[in-house]
Amino acid sequence: MISRSALLWDQKIVFTRYIEDCGVACEHMTPHMLATPFFRGRFISLIVPTGFGNPEFSNLLPALRAAAPRINRFVMSGGRLLVFGAACDNVSAYDWMPFQLTYNHLYRSCRIEIDQSHPCSEFLSDYDPSCVECDGYFTTYEGDVIARAEGYPVMIEKEVGKGKIVASTIHEYPSRSFVKEFCTAMGETLF
Repeated sequence: MISRSALLWDQKIVFTRYIEDCGVACEHMTPHMLATPFFRGRFISLIVPTGFGNPEFSNLLPALRAAAPRINRFVMSGGRLLVFGAACDNVSAYDWMPFQLTYNHLYRSCRIEIDQSHPCSEFLSDYDPSCVECDGYFTTYEGDVIARAEGYPVMIEKEVGKGKIVASTIHEYPSRSFVKEFCTAMGETLF
């Protein structure tokens, strides 16, 4: 089994270290690398942190849009994509995804109701679900709802080709067990 991920962000952030502490090799991928056609990497998963849609935090959104066909190919071929909240009121922040997903930005602490039968329910295994930070919720989506806050979807999973996409507005690092499982597979997928 191979554990390997790419974390997409403008510069190195602490999240990279957290992923590595979970036992997963993690490569930092900048917006320039993401949008460059000659960049090639092999990963199990790609992770897009919270704030990708807010230009005050990151310049990642234009690169995600430019690389949308590559991201879709990566997932269709068996890769996994974990994407967090856009942290902005831009309704088109997820228009680079291979399915319809819209988001309402609303930062708050809330009680999370999670479908314990879903494999991705491990996401919150290190947290008290009665008080979790969220930065919004999904208003339009495709796929299975894994978690809700106040009745609104805050985590969904959508299978795309041989891979899958998990979108979450939960404003916390995923549990160590979730990171290890999500970023581990028999073989890597070419990006």
